[in-house]
Amino acid sequence: MGREVAESCIDGVIIEMVSAYSTRFYSSKPDVAARRIEAIGYQVGHQLSERYTMERPRFADHLEAIKFICKDFWTEVFKKQIDNLKTNHRGTFVLQDNHFRWLTRISLDPAVVANTEAASEGESGADSGAQMTSMLLYFPCGIIRGALTNLGISCAVSADMSNLPACSFVVRIKA
Repeated sequence: MGREVAESCIDGVIIEMVSAYSTRFYSSKPDVAARRIEAIGYQVGHQLSERYTMERPRFADHLEAIKFICKDFWTEVFKKQIDNLKTNHRGTFVLQDNHFRWLTRISLDPAVVANTEAASEGESGADSGAQMTSMLLYFPCGIIRGALTNLGISCAVSADMSNLPACSFVVRIKA
């Protein structure tokens, strides 16, 4: 018997978690809220990666592991593959999702969104919706970082939401 939950339920739980951390638990400390949300995503990604790679041999290199994240892992988590993968071949990868599911129902002022990134800690945007969306992106950044860490890749992950509902995740491998 499968353990499936309606996507809308998962979306609701994630939105409530982000809201609780950013407006109730750490409303005066957005950088702490962001770190906590990312840490929860990290645990989720680490555990999911463990589950999805149990029957697989270890990956030979970083590119192979990133391709796994873009194809198999993303399909399991978001029901689609990453739309585009770019790399500079020096440890930086950009994963582009042109229709990121968690951002499809969000509508924001483009001028405010352009100045807000999930990786910019402590920056207060003029629009609380953009700030909440920015906080929301810490969770998938944590999921990606946790999954890659489980695969033996130490990295930093940030997100760019300047073209909603598209989202880019930038993975920087630590040497």
